[in-house]
Amino acid sequence: MENISIHELSLLVIEPSGVQAKILRERFKRLNIQHTRFVDNGQAALEAMQLDVPDLVISSMYLPDMDAVKLVHSMRTNPTLQDIPFMLISSETSFAMLDPLKQAGIIAILPKPFELHELKQALSATIDYISVDEEALATIDIDQLALLVVDDSAMARKHITRVLNNLGISNITTAENGKEAVRLIEANYYDLVITDYNMPEMDGEALTRHIRERSSQRAIPVLMVTSEESGSRLSAVQQAGVSGICDKPFDPQTVKQMICSLLAHT
Repeated sequence: MENISIHELSLLVIEPSGVQAKILRERFKRLNIQHTRFVDNGQAALEAMQLDVPDLVISSMYLPDMDAVKLVHSMRTNPTLQDIPFMLISSETSFAMLDPLKQAGIIAILPKPFELHELKQALSATIDYISVDEEALATIDIDQLALLVVDDSAMARKHITRVLNNLGISNITTAENGKEAVRLIEANYYDLVITDYNMPEMDGEALTRHIRERSSQRAIPVLMVTSEESGSRLSAVQQAGVSGICDKPFDPQTVKQMICSLLAHT
C-alpha cells in the first residue's frame, strides 16, 4: 500500500456511549479525518467491516454484546478481517484483560481520557503498519537477511511478520516457543531473533541465555517484544543479554528503527 496521511484513513469506531462518541467525533474533526463510521456494538461492527473494510478499527473495551477481546478474536479468525489494525480506547488497566489484546497484535491502547497528540501518534502507528517502507533498510542487503520470530501467539507472530514484510524482509521463520527456537537456531543461521517473553516450554529469558551461553550463534541480536510489566523480570532479561526490549502493543516505527539499528551493527 502506498503511504497515506492521517486524514485519509478510513476508521470504524465502536462506541456505545453517545457522550464518548461525540468526543471522538470532535477529536477526529480536529485531525481533519473525514472517513469515519460509528456503531455501538460488536456485531454491528463485524457486519460493517464485511461490507467495507476500514483502515483501522477503534473500540471501547466493553460493548453491549461482547468485549474487545472477543471482537478482536472474531476479527483475527476471519480471513477477510484478520489483518485490519485494531486500537483500544479504554480506562481498563487489568493485565488479565489487556494482555490478550496485546498478544493479538493490536496497534495501540489509549487511556480514557487521552490527549489529542496521543491519538495522533496512534493513528501514525497505523500508517506505519499498513504502509511499505522500502527505504528503511536501503543500506542492507535485504535478500540475504534471515529472521526468526518466536511467540506462542499465532496472531502476534503474524503481526510482527507483517511489520517485517513492510520493511521488505521476506525470509522469516517462526517458532511457537523457545524450545522450538533452539532447534531452529542449531540447524540454521539467522541475522536477528525477535522473541516474546512469556511462552510455554522455554520463555524468552531462557532462550536468550541459551543463545548467549550455549548457541553457535552467540552474537546474534535478540529483540524482545513483550507485554511483561514486571521490572525485576525485565531486568533479568537484560542481564541475560537481550539486545533490545520493546513493549506490546508496539509502535511499528519504533520496531523498525530498532531492527535497523540492530542489523546495522551486525
